[in-house]
Amino acid sequence: MRILIADDHTIVREGIKMLLIEAYPFSEIVDVSNSQDLLRLATSEKWDVIISDISMPPGDSGLEVVKKIKMHSPTTPVLMLSMHSPEQYAVRAMQSGASGYLTKGAATFELVNAVNQVLSGKKYLTPEVVNVLADAFETNNGTKSRQHLSEREFEVFKMLAGGKTISEIAKELSLSANTISTFRSRIFEKMSFHNNLELIKYAIDHKIV
Repeated sequence: MRILIADDHTIVREGIKMLLIEAYPFSEIVDVSNSQDLLRLATSEKWDVIISDISMPPGDSGLEVVKKIKMHSPTTPVLMLSMHSPEQYAVRAMQSGASGYLTKGAATFELVNAVNQVLSGKKYLTPEVVNVLADAFETNNGTKSRQHLSEREFEVFKMLAGGKTISEIAKELSLSANTISTFRSRIFEKMSFHNNLELIKYAIDHKIV
């Protein structure tokens, strides 16, 4: 069995490898530290399962890479790991084509079970993730849904919800203030917000901040 791991933190990659080696002693495990290497190896070689972090700067986010991987190899299962709670990224991960979503805090206990699940062709969904997906389905039937936002728009959305100014966000993302203002306008239009207070309230109500 061949397993590809992607995470920008060495200690996380080593911890994951230890868990997998114990469970699958005869497997071949390769690890990378950025999204560029993940995409390169994922699309040039055959893997039984890919385990990827969601946030791996610089370059595309793990979610964007998963979309590209699934276009190239739709049957390869991809497990997404994140330090963030399912409320923030689980729906996006599954929409991107992931076979499962696992928080890093739970990985120590659940990773092998998750790998076995996706290897059998099934989705790995914890009860918490199932609830988040159900809530998202209900929300999608309304006028406001963060799932309509692009990855970059959602990133800006979270920063605005956290109280950052346009100039602060522009500096952090290395973009112009005009570009961030455009993202803000798109967010307001898609989410039917009229002001920042509505945005912040939505973020709090949906546990985004």
